[in-house]
Amino acid sequence: MPSQPPGAGHPLGTDVLGRDVLWLVLHGGASVLGSALAALLIGMAAGVPLGLLAAGPRRGLDEWVMRGLDLLLAFPGLLVLMALAATGHRDGYWLVTVAGVLQVPSVARLVRGAALAPGTRTVVEALRMQGRGWAYINLRHLARELAAPLATDAGGRFSVVLYLLAAANFLGLGLPVSSPDWAVLIERNSDALFTQPAAVLVPAGLLTALCVGGNLLVDRALARGRRGR
Repeated sequence: MPSQPPGAGHPLGTDVLGRDVLWLVLHGGASVLGSALAALLIGMAAGVPLGLLAAGPRRGLDEWVMRGLDLLLAFPGLLVLMALAATGHRDGYWLVTVAGVLQVPSVARLVRGAALAPGTRTVVEALRMQGRGWAYINLRHLARELAAPLATDAGGRFSVVLYLLAAANFLGLGLPVSSPDWAVLIERNSDALFTQPAAVLVPAGLLTALCVGGNLLVDRALARGRRGR
């Protein structure tokens, strides 16, 4: 039966399609977490090399790279996803890929700023004068310097990506209405909020907990790393 309150056999009740809410939120969690992490990895994988490239000795290259990234940064993320959906690209692959690409400018700017910081830049210039190559400078020296800023940014960026993907799925721009994704469940069951609130409040609470919990885990890991030094 659709929109049944919690009871025997259904600890969290059923949704508007008569499906068990507990089963849906357990299976939907993998979709939510996997999509957010995949988009975050795409943003990091593309943003870090571009930031290092912009921080290199060639000022003209820096200007061209940053101009292109600033142009991408000017487009609101949700508007881009709406335009993508309007072209017929509504599957999860496109949603995650574009959400990840939208993170590239911010990640690249962070990496560039950290690599061009006065103290770091002095060491890099000294290594270049010693004849050290790009791989040594970036993979050995800058990697250590950028680890903490990138980890801190990843915690906050995870929340940004999670919000963007959830908003897109809530608006029907990504996954189909039959998906167990938490944002889809919230939208699908919103009309039955007062008759079966668990179908809306549980996935909403889990999204909030995942967002806050991700930041707390990163902060705790960084604090342990600082104490271990």
